[in-house]
Amino acid sequence: MAAFTSILDNDFYKFTMQFAVVKLFPKARAKYQFINRGKHEFPEGFGERLKEAIAQMSTLKLTSAEKIFLTEKCPYIDPTYLDFLQGYRYDPSEVTIAQDATDLQVIIEGYWYRTILWEVPIMSLICELYYAMLGDNRVPDQEVCDIVTHKMDKYDKLDITIADFGTRRRHSYEVHDLVIRTLKDHPSSTFIGTSNVHLAMKYQTTPIGTHAHEWFMFHAAKYGYKMANLLGLEHWSEVYRGDLGIALSDTYTTEVFFKQFDKKLSKLFDGVRHDSGDPLNFAQMTIDHYKAQGIDPRTKTIIFSDGLDYDKVEHIAHFCEGKIGYSFGIGTDFTNDVGLPRMNIVLKMVEAKPEDGEWTGVIKLSDEPNKHTGLQKEITMAKEILKIDPSTSLRVTKREMED
Repeated sequence: MAAFTSILDNDFYKFTMQFAVVKLFPKARAKYQFINRGKHEFPEGFGERLKEAIAQMSTLKLTSAEKIFLTEKCPYIDPTYLDFLQGYRYDPSEVTIAQDATDLQVIIEGYWYRTILWEVPIMSLICELYYAMLGDNRVPDQEVCDIVTHKMDKYDKLDITIADFGTRRRHSYEVHDLVIRTLKDHPSSTFIGTSNVHLAMKYQTTPIGTHAHEWFMFHAAKYGYKMANLLGLEHWSEVYRGDLGIALSDTYTTEVFFKQFDKKLSKLFDGVRHDSGDPLNFAQMTIDHYKAQGIDPRTKTIIFSDGLDYDKVEHIAHFCEGKIGYSFGIGTDFTNDVGLPRMNIVLKMVEAKPEDGEWTGVIKLSDEPNKHTGLQKEITMAKEILKIDPSTSLRVTKREMED
């Protein structure tokens, strides 16, 4: 049965955002919902098995060794937060799970500073349980390692840097562990770290991450769509004072983002992350933006992280070479390349309740319309406010049909 052995078996940006939420928005509440993009059919009894696995997570706690690791690796995080994290426990009552035939529903609701940690581990549990209950055999361990080594041999020739971003849709913890061990042992400097904090500690590499879409989605609920990017970045810089300086650009489309990414922020942040849309268009747009601000793009970095494999990475690297700094976050192509179909699932914030505010539906308008999330009426309103072409095709969640 899928189970967690460490509270740090999660993406780094969940902890960095939790620290910022504890500091700035301790009374805010949030609601998340599972979205089955791949239309996967879950076997009978899956929901109950998932409930059992989630219930076991209530026993997880930060160990003294893990606290020391975070203290040494992340000096920009206050010791008061690490004390808080040492006392934090997952509360399964914040998660509601239902299964109707082959359809799975997962809802998370509670204080944002608490519920923010659920998304990634629940997604990885769903993936691991799904494969286990279907009973399909993956490739053997040695082949998992050989696949990773073959990919790294090719990446080495591109003279690039790569991090693992594959926790949420990994085949299993066992596979993920094999992947990171192989990456760490690979005889090159191409691999620079992982988003998984537990595995970063286990293999003595760097935990990597900054913030996710939900950071800006909450800011839209509290301050409005026009101020979400600007205030999201301002608040991030208030907390981290120049550290963790990669800005996520596509919560409300990159075009809107760059209108608000002014000269001050462009100089303060080390670069931006690409997570949707055409990567070469994004790279050129980023280069043009920095040049317009009087900044040499070669002093900045783009982190590419949207469904990457070798062919995409090679294409991007050749385009960016000599123009701007670049690095890559590889997800399921590392952690779920085991001879089985990969899952296409997400678990996104769908509502937020700022302090003294009302519950407000939140949306994401990525550069790829098929990645839009939220209610159509909210998406339409946001596009009107932000002056985004309303004819762009929409992807709405099941919540719209239910409402």
